Amino acid sequence: MNRRRPYEDDGDFYGERNKKRRRVSENQEMEERLETLILRVGENSTSSLESNLEGLVSVLESDLGNFRAKILRILSECPIKMPEKCTIYSTMVGLMNAKNYNFGGEFVEYMVKTFKDSLKQCQWDAARYALRFLADLVNCHVISTASLLQLLDSMVDAANEDNVPQVRRDWYVFAVLSTLPWVGRELYEKKESALENLLVRIEVFLNKRTKKHHNALRVWSVDAPHPQEEYLDCLWAQIRKLRQDNWAEKHIPRPYLAFDSVLCEALQHNIPAIHPPPHQDSFEYPMPWVVYRMFDYTDCPPGPILPGAHSIERFLIEEHLHSIIETHRWERKDCAIHLLYLSYKDKIPLEYCIVEVIFAELFHMPTPRYLEICYGSILIELCKQQPSKMPQVLAQATEILFMRIDSMNTSCFDRFVNWFSYHLSNFQFRWSWDDWDSCLLLENEHPRPKFIQEVLLKCLRFSYHDRFKEMMPEAYAKLIPKPPAPQYKYTMEGAASLPGTATAHKLVVAIRKKCNASEVLTELNDLPNPREGSEADMTESTFNPLKIDVFVQTLLNLGSKSFSHTFAAISKFHAVFKALAETEEAQICILHNMFELWVDHQQMMVVIVDKLLKVQIVECSAVATWVFSKEMVGEFTKMYLWEILHLTIKKMNQHVTKLSREMNEAKDKLARTAESSSSESEEEGAGGTSNTQKRRKNADGTAEKPTEEQVERMEEKLEAAYVDQKRLFLIIFQRFIMILSEHLVKCDTDGREYNTDWYRWTVGRLQQVFMMHHEQVQKYSSTLESLLFTSDLDPHILDVFHQFTALRA
Repeated sequence: MNRRRPYEDDGDFYGERNKKRRRVSENQEMEERLETLILRVGENSTSSLESNLEGLVSVLESDLGNFRAKILRILSECPIKMPEKCTIYSTMVGLMNAKNYNFGGEFVEYMVKTFKDSLKQCQWDAARYALRFLADLVNCHVISTASLLQLLDSMVDAANEDNVPQVRRDWYVFAVLSTLPWVGRELYEKKESALENLLVRIEVFLNKRTKKHHNALRVWSVDAPHPQEEYLDCLWAQIRKLRQDNWAEKHIPRPYLAFDSVLCEALQHNIPAIHPPPHQDSFEYPMPWVVYRMFDYTDCPPGPILPGAHSIERFLIEEHLHSIIETHRWERKDCAIHLLYLSYKDKIPLEYCIVEVIFAELFHMPTPRYLEICYGSILIELCKQQPSKMPQVLAQATEILFMRIDSMNTSCFDRFVNWFSYHLSNFQFRWSWDDWDSCLLLENEHPRPKFIQEVLLKCLRFSYHDRFKEMMPEAYAKLIPKPPAPQYKYTMEGAASLPGTATAHKLVVAIRKKCNASEVLTELNDLPNPREGSEADMTESTFNPLKIDVFVQTLLNLGSKSFSHTFAAISKFHAVFKALAETEEAQICILHNMFELWVDHQQMMVVIVDKLLKVQIVECSAVATWVFSKEMVGEFTKMYLWEILHLTIKKMNQHVTKLSREMNEAKDKLARTAESSSSESEEEGAGGTSNTQKRRKNADGTAEKPTEEQVERMEEKLEAAYVDQKRLFLIIFQRFIMILSEHLVKCDTDGREYNTDWYRWTVGRLQQVFMMHHEQVQKYSSTLESLLFTSDLDPHILDVFHQFTALRA
């Protein structure tokens, strides 16, 4: 066997190949080094930013010949992915343009293409940051002011189009207004009259737009002490204040001012005419929001003053903090550090700004951007990173929220409960409860005592019952939850007189002896049907409530030791559940018996319902009907019941999404298979295909192609799922309308005030269903309008629906 290495035989061939490999790896290393230099410019360094920029521009200038495409791509991506460093990158491009006019032109073309692509792909934040960067290039003498104004005018033209959704028009105006702080001063000095014309057009637009959606997005229903401003109105007020100040702001770093003598000599480029892509029905636009305010300057201690609500600095600070959360949310420690070391932290009461922005994210309507626990974990990390200030600011914020909770949106109330209970669980449940004892004089349905009760119930999920008896002051005894133990009626006092007691005791013995499903059904068969001879028995139903009562309560009580025991019990006797739960009425009976047993353990009920849905023992529509049943009237304002309803709706939504995805994938496979078959037949006609090529094609997955019949069956299943989803929403909204209408009519007849705590909770829950599931409900809005939310409905209920439809109008 020849052990000599190949290049010893083949001489230069392998040597040449290794040289090529080295060149490739050297080029790759150089590209990575350039990328690192560009990405990290402006970060902590011993030398000044100006000298760093000059050095980096020299490096890039010398490498343009080899890495032109790479440099163009990175420089166009950085200001979009790191918008807080926008002015640093615009300065770099300005300096390069001053040295190399052709590169400047290429970069402007590349950036314009990026902007247009972002608009076409509905990447709205990327498009807005690209527009801002193009505007900032005007400050660096790369782009002419006239061509930028032409672009901004075309954006406002798009905002004045007819027969397009208002959310589209709003975004175009928002994009223009949010760009002006960067370039307003330059436009004011060089094109004052054109800038004024632009602002007049925007003002006309804002005066004409409708804001029916406003109330649905508010955190509080009152404007005291802080107005609940719609985002465009607030930004417009901030821009007007900036105009009064002659477009001078204090928070945008502008490194290009140091290079003014170099940049002003550079030749400028014109942005080509850009026409925003026309609206398509598939386009989804950002929804409107309400600007969240918690603090003003009087809440902050002596020191840096909090900028006013209508100062542009408040907008810039908040946008920067939101951007940091977006970028670093996956690593809570990094996120906390970046928030606390904001570049202009000495000019503002930073901790107050951070807390306000995090709660703005948490309370964002219709849903927060990220999981609620994300914000809770960041706040905990902030307290760890800055223990001298952050816990006090957070305690002050909690106090403010509690004092204003009477007018808080129901969805935000739930999020506040979830956050506070999670936060307490990480700080040994310590809190100054005595400060809140005035709420104990209020009715239980009032938001303040209800908040404390719900917080304790959530804390119980993180701890144990005796802990709260020790921890809470005696005055709070009536709000402390009962011990979460099962209430098994067949061993309680008076159980001997119940008709199913003897069978229940037999069943306990049989299950403990490891009996199977058929033996359980045999045991239950001896039970009489209480419905026999009643009117209900006129229908040919096999539903026997006593069988369900005995089986469900006995089995769940035997599995009461833990969630795992309960799951194992349900899985083992799944066949019995399926035999007993043939009708929706029987499924509601199962849920009611589960409730009777676990009435004092809310988390167990949530978990069991989730399991019953997952293993298809009960259907989503049965859960919805049970939630609104007469038996649950006493639980109707409790959070856990709505947690159950929302997880039910989510289960249905996930089912529809899964079927839709599978069907689309099958259709794509079928289409690809058809294409490959036609190309194969062409190849065979031309000269045949080898067996090896056929095997290779089969390896790609086309061998497992779905048939047209399978795709048709998938379509039928998806259609049935859509019908179930629509039915679920119809049941929920119909029940809401019935109970609210009944309440309003009764109050009107009796001459009583309708706006009670119960009414506010119920209307809040109706809004919550609309908001949490807005994407799915939107699909059925026309059906809901024609069947349920008709013009003859009470205006109080109808208004909730109209606010919802206005979100995407």
